Parts: sequence; C-alpha cells; structure tokens
Amino acid sequence: MYFTLLSAVALASRACAFPAQPEARAAAAGVQFVGVNIAGFDFGCSIQGACDVTRISPPLSNLGGADGVGQMQHFYKDDGMNIFRLPVGWQYLVNNKLGGTLDSGNFGRYDQLMQACLKTGAYCMVDIHNYARWNGQIIGQGGPPNTQFANLWSQIATKYASQQKIIFGVVNEPHDVPDIDKWADTVQEVVTAIRAVAKTQMIALPGNDWTSAKMMPTKSGPALLKVKNPNGTYDGLIIDVHKYLDSDNSGTHTECVTDNIGDTFQPLATWLKDNNRKAILSETGGGNTDSCKKYMCQQLDFLNQNSDVFLGYIGWSAGSFSSSTYELSEVPTKNGNSWVDSALVKACFTKKK
Repeated sequence: MYFTLLSAVALASRACAFPAQPEARAAAAGVQFVGVNIAGFDFGCSIQGACDVTRISPPLSNLGGADGVGQMQHFYKDDGMNIFRLPVGWQYLVNNKLGGTLDSGNFGRYDQLMQACLKTGAYCMVDIHNYARWNGQIIGQGGPPNTQFANLWSQIATKYASQQKIIFGVVNEPHDVPDIDKWADTVQEVVTAIRAVAKTQMIALPGNDWTSAKMMPTKSGPALLKVKNPNGTYDGLIIDVHKYLDSDNSGTHTECVTDNIGDTFQPLATWLKDNNRKAILSETGGGNTDSCKKYMCQQLDFLNQNSDVFLGYIGWSAGSFSSSTYELSEVPTKNGNSWVDSALVKACFTKKK
C-alpha cells in the first residue's frame, strides 16, 4: 500500500519438480491461501525506498515490540489462516551497506519472526518493502544494478532454500518505473538468482503502478509473462497484485467505495485464464467499518469463486500497527488468554473449508 509506510513511520515515531502453483480446485472450495501481513520490520521505509533503520518496530515481544508471534499463532489456530507476509526493508537486512552481505544481527532478528511464522505451519512470504528502489534510485534504471539486487535475493534464498513453505516476494509496489521491459529484466535476474539455490519455492512477481491488480493485464502483465525459470518453465512463478477499496485506492481511508470486481478482478481473472497463470493478492485492506465489511467480503468472495486463478489473499495489516489508531488495523487484541479480531478480519478474512 503506497501511503501506509509513511503512516507507519508516523505511528512508529508514530516444477522439474517445482511445486508449482497449487493445482486448481473447484471454485466452491475457495482459495488456498488466506492470511495477513505482519508489519514492523518495514517501518521507517518511504515510498522512495529510503529506509531509516532506527525506526523499525519489530513485531517481536522479546525485542520489546508487538506480539507478532502470538498474533500469527492466533490467526493460524483460531481463524484458519495459513499465510503471513513479513515485510522488511532492504537497508535493514544489510545494515545500510548497498551491495553488502546480510547483516547477521539484523537478519537474525528478522529470521526470528520468520521461524515463528514457519512454526505455526503456515506459508511465509519474504517481502522486500522498497518500492523497486534504494534511497530514491530505481533498481536497474539509474539506481543499484540488477546484479546487486539479485545478489541480495541469492543470499536470502540460500538461507531459506530448504524451507518449502517460504514464498519469495521480489519487492513491494514498484511505481513510476520508466521502462517496464527493463523492470521485467530485473525480475528475471532475481528469479534466476533464486533458482540457482532454491529450486522449488514460489516466487511472487510484482508489476509497476504500485503492483496494481487493475493495471496488470494491460501494463505490467505482458512484460512479466516473459519471466521464466532457468529451465524455460513458469512453474512456481506467480503474479503479485495489490488492491485497496477506498476512494483513491491509497489504503488511507476507513471507508470503502467499491468491491473492485467489475473493473479489476474480473478482467484480471480473464487475463490469468487466457495466459494460464495464477496470482496472489498480497495486499488488500480497509477500515473496520460497515462499508468495508460489505465491499471487502464481496471482493474476497469473488476471489474464492475464481480459485482456479487466484491462489489467495493477504490482508494489510497486523503486526506492529496500533489496533486503536491505524486506519486499516487488522491487529487482534488480547483479552486474557484469548484474542479478539478486528471487525473486518472477523467479517471477511476466513478460510473456506
């Protein structure tokens, strides 16, 4: 979500045996993946990919932060969720050393959250929350060369090569990228680097326009369709999309005005079917209001009805956000030994049986 991390800063200061995308199932069974984002390691990152690592807020109670571990355990056990996306800033992982190796301390703290996620039994998505940038400069287009970004991913993939339930999310919300074909080349280098060490996990491919689900079929999609595995297949390569429901699709308002079906998810479903591809909605959210409960449930019902092309959806956001002040809070509150879900999560984010 393209304005969320600015809000977060304020809140915090203020097949070859690839497991391919899971096989299509009957629409009535619903999507395979339902979950939420567990934010905090991305706090301090702006939409220009500049991350102030002093402003992160690790969602780990043992580090003095929110109880992201307890949140995930609750979502998995009580709500049937089975996927969590774990955003983190590129600068944090390498301790501000562009082109450097993973910082053992910082990566170790992020890995605590990852291991807690895996321990639930859920799938866990790595999300480099940098908007296709490092400090304002676009990767492969005037900024860091593709080789540096691919090297970052090679290191991450090496760490998690044996973990089949980890999904590699290339980068969060590229926007205003001048050349979409060059961006596809960047994504290709990342895929090639990951596949050199991690042969089977899913990789989520982001497009331009804030990873727009609406724009994917006509703008980013045709270029991303060319990205393939080193063996020439497309197994395990899924299209990453985002979509919000407020008046300007910014994810900054508590009221929702659309279910996004007619102008976004129906055309996207048709495009995915025509191209034999699958997508995951890795960010969507709304306020804990009647309008958002209405439209969000309708949107997610459509995805469940089209589970042959939509693998799942991940709400934004839980983790280190404030359950009382953040507009799109999906943070559950603890009441004794139990957790109480936000109104939107309770109404719409449930796993179909």
